[in-house]
Amino acid sequence: MLQIQFSDRMVSYETFINDVASRVVDAINRNDPEVVSQREAYRRFGRGNVDRWRRQGKIEPFVRPGKVEYQTSILRRLQSNKQDYFT
Repeated sequence: MLQIQFSDRMVSYETFINDVASRVVDAINRNDPEVVSQREAYRRFGRGNVDRWRRQGKIEPFVRPGKVEYQTSILRRLQSNKQDYFT
């Protein structure tokens, strides 16, 4: 088992990587707004992806006068699915 030595203690490589990953996820979640505009959703996730997810009923937009918005957490979850465009 690979160990990493810090000045105050030693930890396993797996523990170190898990801690780093959880901090990265926390940082991403802190910087993501709760909802994004349709233009921003297209920019971040690709227009084809957002339109396909909407057609398939996987995401419903929040529609207000002059504004269409999507929930960021749902877009992130859909983005993590692999090859959903074959269905």
